[in-house]
Amino acid sequence: QRDAMADEEQHEQTPAHLDPANFPQRLAHPESNIRVELTYSPLAPSEYTAHVRSPHAGANILFLGTTRSSFADRPVARLAYSSYAPMALKTMMAIARESTAKHGLTGVSIAHRLGEVAVGEESIVIAVSAAHRGPAWRAAEEILEKCKEKVEIWKREDFADDSSSAEWRANRDRDADGKPAQ
Repeated sequence: QRDAMADEEQHEQTPAHLDPANFPQRLAHPESNIRVELTYSPLAPSEYTAHVRSPHAGANILFLGTTRSSFADRPVARLAYSSYAPMALKTMMAIARESTAKHGLTGVSIAHRLGEVAVGEESIVIAVSAAHRGPAWRAAEEILEKCKEKVEIWKREDFADDSSSAEWRANRDRDADGKPAQ
């Protein structure tokens, strides 16, 4: 009974935008076939690919960003993501709409995990479709880079070599090759 009371107390203290019970949270723009999502649940890549598929698209691109087992030669135990969801969803939607207009996409789906993400699990999924592969490839990479640069999501890396060691990072701290951003 004490555990239930402690859980209830913790739930009451958690701000609504951080409470996993309020997720997944989504925004959609049906006219452009765009959907963005934040969730504490594991990501299902086929769901996002299915969302963007279209008889007008000859190219469907799927990017999965997964938690790797090391960072800067240190073993990673897990990542934990936090976000201010209302702003993050709006930023993700703006990125998707801009990319759709620029590249002539027929669909965009972006989903990002929050909370703990174990090694080997996906933290971000980006699915795009377009009439041709060139615009689809360019758009998928551009969306990823802009998400890392602009979306209000922060990650904490927990290292396996020291249980008390963790580092908070903004996604924009590293470039596409894993080097420190300038």
